[in-house]
Amino acid sequence: MQHRHLLDAPLAELLRDARKIRDLQYGARVTYSPKVFIPLTMLCRDKCGYCTFAQPPARLEQPYLSPEQVLTIAKRGAASGCHEALFTLGERPELRYDIAADWLRNNGYDSTVHYLHVMAKLVLDETGLLPHANAGALYEDELAMLRRVSPSQGMMIETLRDDLECHRGAPDKVPQRRLDTLEFAGELRIPFTTGILVGIGESREDRIAALEAIAASHERHGHVQEVIVQNFLPKPRTGMQHDPACDGDEYLWSIAVARKILPPEIHLQAPPNLSDDFGVLLTAGIDDWGGVSPITADHVNPERPWPDLDKLRAVTEQAGRALAPRLTIYPEFIADVGLSDSPRWIDSDLRFRVLDRSDAEGLGRDDPGAVWPEKVTAADVVHDGAEVVLVGHR
Repeated sequence: MQHRHLLDAPLAELLRDARKIRDLQYGARVTYSPKVFIPLTMLCRDKCGYCTFAQPPARLEQPYLSPEQVLTIAKRGAASGCHEALFTLGERPELRYDIAADWLRNNGYDSTVHYLHVMAKLVLDETGLLPHANAGALYEDELAMLRRVSPSQGMMIETLRDDLECHRGAPDKVPQRRLDTLEFAGELRIPFTTGILVGIGESREDRIAALEAIAASHERHGHVQEVIVQNFLPKPRTGMQHDPACDGDEYLWSIAVARKILPPEIHLQAPPNLSDDFGVLLTAGIDDWGGVSPITADHVNPERPWPDLDKLRAVTEQAGRALAPRLTIYPEFIADVGLSDSPRWIDSDLRFRVLDRSDAEGLGRDDPGAVWPEKVTAADVVHDGAEVVLVGHR
């Protein structure tokens, strides 16, 4: 472990160093992604001790959202000025539940990931929102399939501890599976978001080991665009409902240590809705608030609504920083999109979609772009100009 010296470093010193690294790299800007949350399926083959997102079939009206439901959510997001369609789903439910396998087969899909690919393309084509696929531990061919329709993808490493009670019933949380996915994403040149979960029974040494593994993968491939440091909060009706919440100072220590271990070009996020006083997170070196939705709940943490945008901006500005919207893919990864027919980090078919949503700096533009709210079809030439025929509306 290269960073053992950080274990007992004074918190005030770590926070100061983390802020300095952040400010040198990103200045006063703090970003967020205006998003809509699409819970494609809440079925999951894993049973984690802290999770309320995953549900058994008996608690769901249907195993998967229908295409119509997906598009309804996405259109609401597009009309509200969102740029991101965050697809979150349980991992490989068809391997645990017959109802999931039957639904996929009856509707012509090979797997949950196949259905996700089709739905991401539907949202992309019909609304212009940029999908971010958060499908868990995937194999190389699955990541490659999603790369064609999703400018960025993500999966939390969470921890490299393989003996935690909370993951005893979660085969997809085996550390090597998560690390393999992270490595595959790098080999495929996928802008990738990952992160750690703080307070589920792991130690400081464990967190440092996970952060070092993320940094090492990025050093090999350059693909990690963002790391999330998320604090554990106990939830009712879970195996960890009586466990203590992540300690505040321990959380700040973890964020600051992440900023010191990770290469400075990797953005650092802490979710604002999981802390009552989220402004203090800025003192630990973060430069991003993550996805914030004006219309949908955080289905992973439904008891913790996102702050409204006015409050997020006010808290950010009170800390002397400026809030800016971004896309699912960070500006560093689209620098060549307008210059090359074969950009390094995204599929060539996504070039226009990404440029349509981005401003001159590669952040999120203020208006919804050309794809939404109005589409146009071929024009009939009349008199001295072209008559534009509208085929879609807000």
